Amino acid sequence: MSATRTRPLGVAVIGAGMAGRAHLAGYRAATTLTGGAYGEGLPPVRLVAVADAHAPFAEAAAARYGYERAETSWQAVAEADDVDAVSVVVANHLHREIVEGLLAAGKHVLCEKPLAPSVADAEAMVAAAAAHPEQVAAVGFTFRRSPAINGLREQVLNGHLGEVRHFNGHYWCDYAANPDAPISWRYEGGLGSGALADIGSHLVDLGEFFCGPLESVRGTVFSQVTTRRPKPVGAVVGHALAEVGTEFEDVENEDLATFTATFANGATGTFSVSRIAHGLPNGLGFEIFTENGAGAFDLNRTGEFTIADSTAPGAINGYRQVLVGPEHPYLAGGVPMDFPSVGHGQSDFFTFQCRAFLNEVAGGVGTPIGALPVVPPMSHGLHNLRVLDAVTRAATGTGETVPVD
Repeated sequence: MSATRTRPLGVAVIGAGMAGRAHLAGYRAATTLTGGAYGEGLPPVRLVAVADAHAPFAEAAAARYGYERAETSWQAVAEADDVDAVSVVVANHLHREIVEGLLAAGKHVLCEKPLAPSVADAEAMVAAAAAHPEQVAAVGFTFRRSPAINGLREQVLNGHLGEVRHFNGHYWCDYAANPDAPISWRYEGGLGSGALADIGSHLVDLGEFFCGPLESVRGTVFSQVTTRRPKPVGAVVGHALAEVGTEFEDVENEDLATFTATFANGATGTFSVSRIAHGLPNGLGFEIFTENGAGAFDLNRTGEFTIADSTAPGAINGYRQVLVGPEHPYLAGGVPMDFPSVGHGQSDFFTFQCRAFLNEVAGGVGTPIGALPVVPPMSHGLHNLRVLDAVTRAATGTGETVPVD
């Protein structure tokens, strides 16, 4: 495809849950992003279909976000002649079959992280993408689209802060803090497939976003607090509470994980992830300590980051607040009021990501429009899973360092 294409790009989303709705809204707003990093070359976008195995979810989402029709199978999307690009936002264990089927049907695919439930499945998906080099096959790590995170990262890349020596990150959530919350696919699978895969995949990716590839991990500790959960009476969206029955099922994976790591550049990483952190519905944050200073980001304050360097005299030197504005990545043209401290949130990151994906679909594989970087390819999602696999193998209790394959 080329940037001069005039036929509308038909988009669809498979999965009408919490993250699925973020993709649906992202495509709806994608054409309103213009100028700045976004360029001007995106053709019209047609909101074609929402697919979910639970028909009421698909129908409600299609009506809410203005999509033309609701489907109850991914196959209906794969077979649709009016769909060009598809987001896959369903349970991890369903990714491989759907992605391989969509690629075989000639669709461009953006798959949510983690790419697959296992390294072997991810390897097969990457092989399927390689067999269709003319199609975009990407994985979604939405925090790479944060203006504040990128604003801080620029201070590393341009040499002002210098190379990162220590990345300290946490992703603490409370969606599993209530032991009476219903069982779901998030609680299935062995150690490493729980909090680590669900939210730790994001944290690992951010560590590498600042420091480059992870080389080895060690000292993993997994902890499971709730061992059994009640089955819901009906279908459940995302982390929502729901009516539960009297039957219980075993929880198969971890509620929290901690580990340390070494990056290829010599930097040290310390990581903590939890889904039972009371009072923190979405507590992502990190600090970087660098050659010439330091910086920090807190997702609960999306429109700012803090930075410390040696530019101020010693008596008044310290951390200072930086309010994000149009001089930082993705904000100019990315929100209706692109003015410092007006505000934006995590949902906007999905919109920026959807726009980057559509830009690449319209411009050609690996070819961004404007200055907006392309969405990471599925090979990046495979690498992320190899890191998570090393983290899991480092939980043997022997204390040995485990290299990332």
